[in-house]
Amino acid sequence: METFEKHEGRYGYRRIHADLKAQGHKINHKKVQRIMKELNLKCVKFIRKSRYKSYKGTVGKIAKNRLNRRFNTPHALQKLVTDVTEFKCTNHEKLYLSPIMDLYNSEIIGFSMSKRPTLEFVMDSLKQALPNIHKRAQYRTTIHSDQGWHYQHHSWVKTLKQNKIFQSMSRKATCADNAAMENFFGLLKQEMYYGEELVPYEALKEKIEKYIDYYNNDRIKQKLAGMSPVKYRTHASHLAA
Repeated sequence: METFEKHEGRYGYRRIHADLKAQGHKINHKKVQRIMKELNLKCVKFIRKSRYKSYKGTVGKIAKNRLNRRFNTPHALQKLVTDVTEFKCTNHEKLYLSPIMDLYNSEIIGFSMSKRPTLEFVMDSLKQALPNIHKRAQYRTTIHSDQGWHYQHHSWVKTLKQNKIFQSMSRKATCADNAAMENFFGLLKQEMYYGEELVPYEALKEKIEKYIDYYNNDRIKQKLAGMSPVKYRTHASHLAA
């Protein structure tokens, strides 16, 4: 019950089991599933769809698809993905989120939010990510996006070139080409937005900031050996030292 409440109902029995194992408890995953069923602890959210489309035709440079759905990498900051998503707020306002994710460990290494999907707002998330890339990347970085107008813009393209970052783009109307980012958006909205009452912009902004901190530092992932993105990265760096 304590572990379930700690993660605000976001964990199903598999992650609860992994969390308990990390705490040193010896318990079978089927027993965890049975106990959660008996206590009526369910990881359930309702869905309220909200999708932002930034494609406005060819307004700048269309890069080739360097990633080509190869979402895995053993090297930190070698492959990054980004996109923009939209949330509804009260008073008919909207919040736009632009995160940048490292495919090595699914960590969000930069993000920005705005009431309008401007170029500056998208550039802000890139500027946040650049110090991490310069400091920790051992191999040349590729950043992948859709063909949204922000990513075709001269400022985005020029900044990538200046920082020796390869640009990659999904093919038009092919969500699967950026599935890793789409999955993150789905997870984020499922766990802290869908099924909740609409809130003002500033309140939602704070909730998203807290969620991304939780996602990076505390939310375990099965593919990361039951560790959070940051714990996986730091664990790997200690092993390499």
